[in-house]
Amino acid sequence: MADYVQEIGSDSPVRGFRKQWERRAGGVVISPGLPLVQRVLAARDLADPAAAEAFLSPALGRLHSPSLMHDLDRAAARVVESIKSRRRIVIYGDYDVDGITATAILFHVIKALSADAVVESYVPHRLDEGYGLNAQAIREIASGGADLIVTVDCGVSGRGMPAIAREFGTDMIITDHHALPASVEDLPDAFAVVHPRHPLGRYPFGDLCGAGVAYKLAWRMCTLWCGTDRITQDLRELLLDLLGPCSLGVIADVVPLVGENRIIASHGLGRVRHSRIPGLRMLVEASGLAGEKISEQDVGFKLAPRLNACGRMGHAREAVELLTVARGERAAEIAKQLSTFNDQRRQVERRIVDQAIELAEAKGMTGPDRRAIVLAHPDWHAGVVGIVCSRLVERFHRPTFLMAAGDGTCHGSGRSIRGFDLAAALDSCRHLLIKGGGHAMAAGLELEADKFEAFTEAFTSLCNERIDPSMLTGHAGYDCEADVSELTREAIACLAKLGPFGRDSNPEVCLRLRDVKLHKPPMPLGKDGRHIKFDAFSTKSGLRALRVVAWDAAEWLDRVPVGRAFDLLIHPSISDYSGQVEGTLVDFTP
Repeated sequence: MADYVQEIGSDSPVRGFRKQWERRAGGVVISPGLPLVQRVLAARDLADPAAAEAFLSPALGRLHSPSLMHDLDRAAARVVESIKSRRRIVIYGDYDVDGITATAILFHVIKALSADAVVESYVPHRLDEGYGLNAQAIREIASGGADLIVTVDCGVSGRGMPAIAREFGTDMIITDHHALPASVEDLPDAFAVVHPRHPLGRYPFGDLCGAGVAYKLAWRMCTLWCGTDRITQDLRELLLDLLGPCSLGVIADVVPLVGENRIIASHGLGRVRHSRIPGLRMLVEASGLAGEKISEQDVGFKLAPRLNACGRMGHAREAVELLTVARGERAAEIAKQLSTFNDQRRQVERRIVDQAIELAEAKGMTGPDRRAIVLAHPDWHAGVVGIVCSRLVERFHRPTFLMAAGDGTCHGSGRSIRGFDLAAALDSCRHLLIKGGGHAMAAGLELEADKFEAFTEAFTSLCNERIDPSMLTGHAGYDCEADVSELTREAIACLAKLGPFGRDSNPEVCLRLRDVKLHKPPMPLGKDGRHIKFDAFSTKSGLRALRVVAWDAAEWLDRVPVGRAFDLLIHPSISDYSGQVEGTLVDFTP
């Protein structure tokens, strides 16, 4: 790195009101005399001008060849064969945004290759069928005359499913990005298994989402169809346009926003509003985003929740229809319905959050002696409890499972904290489960109701054993220190070029403002007073103030210090309403 960066020991964490603060640069000290933008770049190991330029200008030419992925050429050739022979193809997708957009990508490319292609989609019901491949659904699709089933964003754990399809003469192609089985022998015995981390493969980027894998398959289908890497102009324009829905899958699935994911998101977000898919344009309009540039925040807070709400509150097949065949009034109708589903989801979510917080505290699950929250309730909606888990983890900083109870079973979702592998913990409790699995940070499960208490105690014991008390505090990373006087429109506009931002790999810029002071107490914000706002003055640079907004932070109203100096963590931005620089509050020193 440049000579103004010096290696030393890591900064000691600072205890804020809710979190431990850690400077992301770890053991490097950055000269405070540098301009703010250079300090942030250095904190992200982008001090070298060439590295900064490569990061700030992600080029489509840096996308890897699809053929590097194991079995992808074989899969693409098989799909093309079915298209040319006009045999029935069924795309089996997951019910979340990643699966929905992956389905749409493959569907549109198949239809573009041949308008006469016989292609359908299938998406399971979240509550009735659950995640992954469903044996009965595979049997019905295959017995109904499908020549080929192509899974997107699911299937790598469905070891016995291809054999069911083969009973009816149907081939299966698995495309997925989720956790692989322990060994190659445990992979599904499908015609092809396409996965960026396939143990027999050499693909250089393993963090693609399901939509990204489907996009690579679609790309290779186009080159095979044309017999050359120089595909027709129409297909090239389609692939460029499909970066739009692919970017929704990338952002909604919270995969690391680096490498190919950053390239897809950077180029795709700008194409969402003017997509050639009528249903996607209708969704943008129904989300109140017509005429605006689509950002990753718009995807995370407006577009993705609407697509997800369809699967949570109804059936995701309507969301798939919206992004595949819906036109005109039908597209407008579905987009409006998705907004209604999302409103219903938010109401249900708020009710369950309140109930779950009350239950967790009443059962003593929020103290240091019980380092896990496990709750079930007959009135909870199984399609919403996963979101509520995230809210409880954010509040209490411990692994959480919430389940809907009914018909003799409990099924739901879990979320974890940094440093605790939720999927591994579930494996240790597998003898108590009907089924369960997922990732280190998120998982799903189902168990018999009479084993709920045993699971609660077993899982809690694991958490008590493996979680150090220091892990029960949330963490907030910041890039560098800054003064209010440095937060100019020009500086914040430059920092915005680091986007699109992701949760872990390329987080939103966070700055530590030292020694600010409030001259008057914070004020409630919003018609229901759920948010707060205040003006923070720098004690170093005179009277200039920064407007700070804290979303869903009414409980902080009386805790923010007034009349004395304290430190803030903020995400700097330029307000869409006033056009002025403002900060979104992350935390503050008490």
